[in-house]
This record gives sequence, C-alpha cells and structure tokens, in this order.
Amino acid sequence: MKTTPPRRRGAAPHRTTQAHAASGGAPRAETTTGALPAPAQHARDARAALAAQPAPARASFLRSFVYAWNGLWYALRTQRNARVHVALALCAIVLGFVLRLSPVEFAMIFVAITSVFIAEMFNTVAEACVDLATQEFHPLARIAKDVAAGAVLLSAMLSVVIALLVYGPHLWPLLRLAR
Repeated sequence: MKTTPPRRRGAAPHRTTQAHAASGGAPRAETTTGALPAPAQHARDARAALAAQPAPARASFLRSFVYAWNGLWYALRTQRNARVHVALALCAIVLGFVLRLSPVEFAMIFVAITSVFIAEMFNTVAEACVDLATQEFHPLARIAKDVAAGAVLLSAMLSVVIALLVYGPHLWPLLRLAR
C-alpha cells in the first residue's frame, strides 16, 4: 500500500503521473496545474541535460588526476585568498631553505600549508553549493558560508602558531645578533 507524503503548508496537491509509473519508474509527483515547482523543474532540467549527453566510460585512474588538477586550478584561478595562501606558502618554503630547517620542521610547515589550502578549497565548495542552491539571501546560506570561512581562518591561525614554533628558534638568535 502506497502512501503519499504529507503536503507542505500552502503547497498545491500532487498527483502521480501514471505514464512514468507504468514505465517501471518510481511514481513522480506533479502539481495539479501540471507544472513542477521551480526546484523540481531545475532538477528535471539537469537530469534531462545529463541524459542527453552520451554516458562517459568509467574514468580511468589517471583521468581522475586530471579532474583533481582541474579542481586545484579552478581554486587558484578564481579564489583570491587561495592565491594569497600560495604566495605565503612559497615565502615560508624559501625561508625554510634559508634557515636550513630539519626534515621534521619542513614536514610541519608543509602540513600547515596544505591544511590552509584544503580549508580554502572546502570553503570554495561550500560557497559554490550555496550559490547553486539559492541566489537569494537566506540566513542558512549565510551561516554555511560564514562557517566555511571560519574554518579557513582557524586553519590559518594554526599555521601562524606552527610557523612561530618552527621559525622562532631559528630567527631568535639572528634577531639578537642584529642588535
């Protein structure tokens, strides 16, 4: 026995399309006016666009690296803060070579650099998903974007602490000699 989901307040009653159910697919709800609500229409348009494209063969292992590189390149190309992080990372690496950091110290610096860049990329993902879902102001959209940006800030603050702990002992004697 099939039950229909409860209606949302103010929503038009739905009916199941018989043609879709007869074709073996799951029943699909339509409004009594025959038009789908805007989000459902967008989803249907996206499915139609995907169905119109030829199904790609399963991506090979090496091809997945191309997709990953495209994601990295997109973040660098479109996100100003990602470019700032890369510039600061290059400065940190050069300073590490100048100060002759140990391999363990370099590893800590690379973990800090990578964590900030990963946080920035997740922030980009969150912003893209929110922008895809709505172009209108919504308090939950603002919260999602603010929390993602907060993660980047927290990661950057941790990187500053790591930098002070790693570079500090190497720079302190140089600063004392400069007096």
